[in-house]
Amino acid sequence: MKGVPGHHLQLAIQTELKDVPAFRQFGGVTAYSEGWGLYSEKLAKDMGLYTDPARDFWSASSLSYTARFAWSSTAVLHHKRWTREKAITYVEDNSADAPGGIVKAIERYIIFPGQATAYMVGRLKISALRDKAQKALGSKFDVRGFHDTVLKSGPVPLDVLEEQVDAWIASRK
Repeated sequence: MKGVPGHHLQLAIQTELKDVPAFRQFGGVTAYSEGWGLYSEKLAKDMGLYTDPARDFWSASSLSYTARFAWSSTAVLHHKRWTREKAITYVEDNSADAPGGIVKAIERYIIFPGQATAYMVGRLKISALRDKAQKALGSKFDVRGFHDTVLKSGPVPLDVLEEQVDAWIASRK
């Protein structure tokens, strides 16, 4: 399952937070939560655990999956108004995903337009904030501190997350 280690860590930290409102302790913001899940999938490679392309295949496959459903969610289902059946057939014909998972995903994206897009928007934003922090802090950058900053406030809108990361950067200079 995509992002399970990342979601497990994120939710374990989130539910233990004491200085946030209950809606942040137990709720979610899709771009934040799913963005973290996708972002965390690349951490094993960052840590040197995947040193050859075959070991990293799952991560690349996961990104392809997310991109496929982001495209089907926004462009096909809602803009082009494809039917549920047409979207399911398209994904079945163009992927190795399990049929049950395809149906479940397509039905979810019919109900929640743009949800899959939010996953990638969140991943890209968290990655961009990390790049920004690394550039600003240079040798003072600590990935553990960055991850604490991202996770220890619970789910927040991405503009709020950026403010928190900016404050963390300023406190480290």
